[in-house]
Amino acid sequence: MASNKGRAYFALVGYHFNPADITHLLGIEPTSVDDAGSSSELDKPVISSWELSTDTVSSDETEVDIYALTDIIIKQLEPIEEKIIEVCKSHNLSPRIGAVLTLSVDKDESSPDVGFGARTIRFLADIGAFINVEYELSERI
Repeated sequence: MASNKGRAYFALVGYHFNPADITHLLGIEPTSVDDAGSSSELDKPVISSWELSTDTVSSDETEVDIYALTDIIIKQLEPIEEKIIEVCKSHNLSPRIGAVLTLSVDKDESSPDVGFGARTIRFLADIGAFINVEYELSERI
């Protein structure tokens, strides 16, 4: 059977912005970007995104612990908190932290630790971010 898998990410999402500008302003390289909105027409807005993510971990290798994975992301972002707030205001971006989980249907597989610590919650409140948790089952029953 498949194991549990998970990753954590921080994203800045919005319309009509170039993620390369955000990289320059924040001074940190993202894990991935989507610049679809930077060239979209005003009457048909398309979302762009700038994302910083952990690697996907598997319960075959280590414990899937969202508390720990989000802490890795927050430690990278805390030094640039004020820049994030300014970029969100100047580019009308929506900040979010998220977890992406693939859950095993194996009854012998332990459940991953999913939650957010005080440090993460405090940081998210300070920048006006929200939390997004996405999950799917490894196999459909």
